[in-house]
Amino acid sequence: MKKGQVYEGSVVRVDFPNKGIVCVGDETAVVKNSLPGQKVKFSVNKVRKGKAEGRLLEVTEKSPLETGRKCSLFGLCGGCTYLSLPYEEQLKVKEKQVKRLLDSVLNRQEEAWIFEGIKGSPKAYEYRNKMEFSFGDEYKDGPLALGMHRRGSFYDIVTVADCKIVDADYRLILQTVRDYFAGEKVSFFHRMSHEGYLRHLLVRKASRTGEILVALVTTSQNPWRGEDSSAEVSGDANALIAGFRDLLLTLEQDGKLAGKFAGILHITNDSIADVVQSDHTELLYGQEYFYEELLGLKFKISTFSFFQTNSYSAEVLYQTARDYVGDLGGSDKTVFDLYSGTGTIAQLMAPAAGKVIGVEIVEEAVEAAKKNAAANGLHNCEFIAGDVLKVLDEVEEKPDMIILDPPRDGIHPKALPKIIAYGVDHIVYISCKPTSLVRDLEVFLENGYRVDKAVAVDQFPWTANVETVVLLSHKKPDGHINVK
Repeated sequence: MKKGQVYEGSVVRVDFPNKGIVCVGDETAVVKNSLPGQKVKFSVNKVRKGKAEGRLLEVTEKSPLETGRKCSLFGLCGGCTYLSLPYEEQLKVKEKQVKRLLDSVLNRQEEAWIFEGIKGSPKAYEYRNKMEFSFGDEYKDGPLALGMHRRGSFYDIVTVADCKIVDADYRLILQTVRDYFAGEKVSFFHRMSHEGYLRHLLVRKASRTGEILVALVTTSQNPWRGEDSSAEVSGDANALIAGFRDLLLTLEQDGKLAGKFAGILHITNDSIADVVQSDHTELLYGQEYFYEELLGLKFKISTFSFFQTNSYSAEVLYQTARDYVGDLGGSDKTVFDLYSGTGTIAQLMAPAAGKVIGVEIVEEAVEAAKKNAAANGLHNCEFIAGDVLKVLDEVEEKPDMIILDPPRDGIHPKALPKIIAYGVDHIVYISCKPTSLVRDLEVFLENGYRVDKAVAVDQFPWTANVETVVLLSHKKPDGHINVK
């Protein structure tokens, strides 16, 4: 295939995360955002070492698996990948992706291992408990939009008024807030000029308790770009924010929401980068946190706390991890929960262990973990704030079992030897990116570990993401660590 040329072919499979493998005669190309069974037209934008990558131009023939769009914005919004497939077919796609990646490394393992397929989410729609919506416009100088980035665009925003992965409360809040600020003719923050006011709207809702936390993120600039910033205008800005708060509370008072507000916040963020962070937070109503429940435990969650975005499937994920841990063999055992977040896994392990030590780099998450453990009556959990790479040099205790739940990029290469050096009999690895997982598994296999079993868990229906849980066992300790 030649760069710049247009081709047409059939999608034979989709590799993780959304890489369609398109056949054109005897040649293949990778075309993102295509589905198995589709016929697509694409232009080749890269050829390297005989491998071509293309940009999707048109779906000339739908896949026989497609049953129609559940959302009017599917294909425009960058949030969902598989929404036109039946859920069962999406699960098959993800199961094959994970199995193919695991096979690529485990075909070198002498011992047999078991792949337990994929576990679906108990709820396929309206499952998310957190959304970060962005303000912008759908096209240059267009009307105010609030929602998700248009697929393939850094600038354009699509108002996802009928998004299917969140419930009706999210959709109503989104539309109400967009209409309010559009009516007030408030500017949004432009990523090129760094001018404007509105940046993001964070909405978090506990799936079990129904508590809602909303945070409006703005700059400290004049809401009405181009006007002179004076004391009078500043007063209007305060009234603008008060109006935002009162409008949301009216939705609850009028019985239009299924949930209830735990808190409403105004966050000021003047960072040039397109990140959600706080220079200053003002509490407009209620409190800066809410509560969620998982597997009989209660968790306090604040605006920026990490928590699994699908509470229903998180219970499946964590119960799977608990089952993989099994019987620790005594109440005196010590478990390391590395990359512990708000301590969810650590607390689930606590009843079966003598002590659980969680390590997490985000200090706010560690503080939340400590409070959650105390509130749940778990006094054998210790949480340490710091980088796993450094903390392992400082911790005096030795683990009997290790649980790993690293970020998407996997485990830091320099932390891997330290984890392996403990020589524990079993490690449970929870991964949110199977390509990072298989990279790390290669190192474990080269250093005396084997994979006993693995299973995929669909935490993110309709998107290209999938979780994987792997049980590793120590095979032949020889004291030598082989890390390339």
